[in-house]
Amino acid sequence: MNDAPRLPRAFWALWVCQLINRLGSFVQPFLVLYLTQDRHLSAGTAGAVVAAVGAGSVVSQLVGGWLSDRSGRRRTMLIGFFGTAAALILLGSARPMVTIWAAAFVVGLMGDLFRPAVQATVADLLQPRERVRAYGLLFWAINLGFSVSTVSAGVLASVGYNWLFWINAGTSVLAALVIWRMVPETRPVLDDGPRRPLLPVALRDTTFLLMILLQVGYATIYFQGYSTLPLAMAGDGLPSSTYGLVIALNGVVIVLVQPFVNRRLAALDRPKLLAGSMLIVGLGFGLGAIVESWWGYGLSVVVWTIGEIGFAAVVGAVFADLAPVDLRGGYMGLAGSMSFGLGSVIGPLLGTNVLEHAGRVTVWLGCAVLGGVLFAGQLALAPALHARAAANNLIPSA
Repeated sequence: MNDAPRLPRAFWALWVCQLINRLGSFVQPFLVLYLTQDRHLSAGTAGAVVAAVGAGSVVSQLVGGWLSDRSGRRRTMLIGFFGTAAALILLGSARPMVTIWAAAFVVGLMGDLFRPAVQATVADLLQPRERVRAYGLLFWAINLGFSVSTVSAGVLASVGYNWLFWINAGTSVLAALVIWRMVPETRPVLDDGPRRPLLPVALRDTTFLLMILLQVGYATIYFQGYSTLPLAMAGDGLPSSTYGLVIALNGVVIVLVQPFVNRRLAALDRPKLLAGSMLIVGLGFGLGAIVESWWGYGLSVVVWTIGEIGFAAVVGAVFADLAPVDLRGGYMGLAGSMSFGLGSVIGPLLGTNVLEHAGRVTVWLGCAVLGGVLFAGQLALAPALHARAAANNLIPSA
């Protein structure tokens, strides 16, 4: 606890903002159930609508990173939160399919605009050695809110899905007000001429591109928890409220475990920790092939959550280590858009269609196999990541 005073007030405002935002994040976990049960869409169509949110996210993080470097971190976050509120209300009231598609895309476009700005702000505020702890605290705040929101969202969904959209929109507005009042602009002021264009630099960065490719695979597995998992549980006769309780274990385990392991994880070899974590996530989802009860799915969630804790503890710091100072927001946005953004498109499309045509066993065994492939790939990339970090004096030499 002795390091806590070194984290500035603006960081803790970001922490509060993340907590508020996630406390009301009701729509994403229940969107596929809303579309299939309330709008009576097929599983494949519902998965495609969720993928439209992901498509918006791909554009969102790229635009958010560019905006945070060009127009400022603070302004980007405000646009994102206020825009998300409006988009959620539109999606919840949409009836024609074309409007649902458009609204879903805009939710993704606005919903992730703030992420690279937050990541870049943390990197602006803190020295490299402090970032793992800071990103871990943000991750903990996100999941503290998530552990509450998923349970309450299950209850609200049983009353009426419209509540999910309105409350989610309200918390987005509240998060924007926290940013407006408490977070200053942190974008570095450069004295050596105009800023370099992002893509020419990033597209020549082989290590960065390979990291993104691995994260796409990880995100493809991870997003099964919010698209294929609720459908698989419903197929086993379990109600939506049970899915809410089971997926809430994800946040509960993180809230209970992450504060006690964050310092130890920060001391481990980062690429190897990422590799092992991705393997555990894949195997955790793989357990779905042999379970049918609520407690079996709960065990699966607990296992892949353990992997998620390790992954989230260091992945932000690794990308911050790779990013040039003048392109920090852009690198963060590109990493998010090309990894989790693409994964949020590929995951729901692939998982729901495999579930519909080949069955749940094939889906979950595929997750386990992909986890093994990612494990090997991340280990192979470890020397390049070590070399980059050492060259930038971001980690102590061995």
